[in-house]
Amino acid sequence: MTTDTAPPLLRVEGVTLQYQTTAELVTATWRVDFEARRGERLVLLGPSGCGKSTLLKCVGGFIAPVEGRVTLAGREVTAPGPDRMVVFQEFDQLLPWKTVRQNIEFPLRQVKNGLSASAVHDRAQRLIDKVGLSHFADHFPHHLSGGMKQRVAIARAMAMEPEILLMDEPFASLDALTRRRMQDELLALWADTRFTMLFVTHSIEEAIIVGSRIVVLSPHPGRVRAVLDARTAAGEILGEAAARALNEEISTMLFSQRFENGGGI
Repeated sequence: MTTDTAPPLLRVEGVTLQYQTTAELVTATWRVDFEARRGERLVLLGPSGCGKSTLLKCVGGFIAPVEGRVTLAGREVTAPGPDRMVVFQEFDQLLPWKTVRQNIEFPLRQVKNGLSASAVHDRAQRLIDKVGLSHFADHFPHHLSGGMKQRVAIARAMAMEPEILLMDEPFASLDALTRRRMQDELLALWADTRFTMLFVTHSIEEAIIVGSRIVVLSPHPGRVRAVLDARTAAGEILGEAAARALNEEISTMLFSQRFENGGGI
């Protein structure tokens, strides 16, 4: 639970999102509202097709809402920008012809024009060290495991020092053990740098592990069912009993017949 009284860094206000298929106009989300404060780990949780990834794309500036607006640090989001970096679940998001170091340096060289070559190198090396890939800095992506590729993608995004890191089910393609390890590594990285994160998942367990707060979305079209604290009032990880109770509460919201067809909470 956050006690920060500063204005929210991110505001999503009454956002309705639609997209056109060959057959119909699809409403992905309906008047969604939520906020994220600086340094918060906010999770968007919901079933497949509820508009989680579409919302993330909207925050990233890739999709414009048909209703409502998104603001970041008081500025309306109208296009992509380096203040919002995205980590996807696909392993092929790295440039295969560039090494780990070159992948992390590449966006810095393109956008951070004020940085010297040595500053770019130093920042990349610092992130390589933080994600535990010092011995693989000069390896190409095809030499890396799936979890290592995701570490590179996270380091590359964080090297840009964005206002918010957008993570679209980044561990969904990993095996269960690697996924759990990556969740722990992400939390350790957050504890070290306190970056702001918007994390999409359809796993209740992952939401409780990763998030400080959880935005629970309804089935299609996505609407906010509840915003729940996934930490104690002191910001600590929930105990086993509390985590189990939260899991059951969320499961009821997502799967109980009481909530079907737009039912309230």
